[in-house]
Amino acid sequence: MTDGFLVPGPAATGPLAAVVARVAELAGKLGMNHADVFDVHRLSEASGVPADVVSLLLEGRPAGEPDLQARFLQRFSLLRSTRRKPNGRPHTQQEIADGAGMSRQQAGALINGDRRPTMEHCDAIQRFFGVHAGFLTADDTDALGGALLRTEQELLQRLAGRERQEADGAPAGDALERLLQDHGVRGIAWRAAQLPTDKHRDKVTEWLDMLLESVKQSET
Repeated sequence: MTDGFLVPGPAATGPLAAVVARVAELAGKLGMNHADVFDVHRLSEASGVPADVVSLLLEGRPAGEPDLQARFLQRFSLLRSTRRKPNGRPHTQQEIADGAGMSRQQAGALINGDRRPTMEHCDAIQRFFGVHAGFLTADDTDALGGALLRTEQELLQRLAGRERQEADGAPAGDALERLLQDHGVRGIAWRAAQLPTDKHRDKVTEWLDMLLESVKQSET
């Protein structure tokens, strides 16, 4: 246990354990408390995965909701409780229906679990709440892994900024390139080719897209 956070043990393998290890390493380099970086409630809000499931997955234990509709209902409920209006109140069924381009009856049936969602429903609801694609439907392990990939990207940017300052104002691209090499990203295409499914490779692509966009913004 580190700062109240259980690091996955030898039995924990796969992409999630790998990103947990990388994030933990980055947190250590930045002198950050692991309990803050791996805060289960923050990760739950970012991924849609229930906090208790986040805790189990971070410990390397099997957990998660296998049923797609049950998972959808969990995520939808979390969205309504965490993505509120500016006045702090949750969005009403009518507001969700109007924003997602569906009838109030359709929204109510989805919220109550009386109707199975289509991908079109999910896309519309995700756009309304301003969350990423797949938020409502991704497997719990993949959803948590995606949230941690975004955390990793943020920490890499923070570390790159610190190294840039220490290098007397070296260009952002140079500092980030050195950091990525040190962080094991060299040969990333070869590593991605060894991933078992396209779903895993899509996660790598998503992470790289976010990283490239942030680099462009930092250089403008």
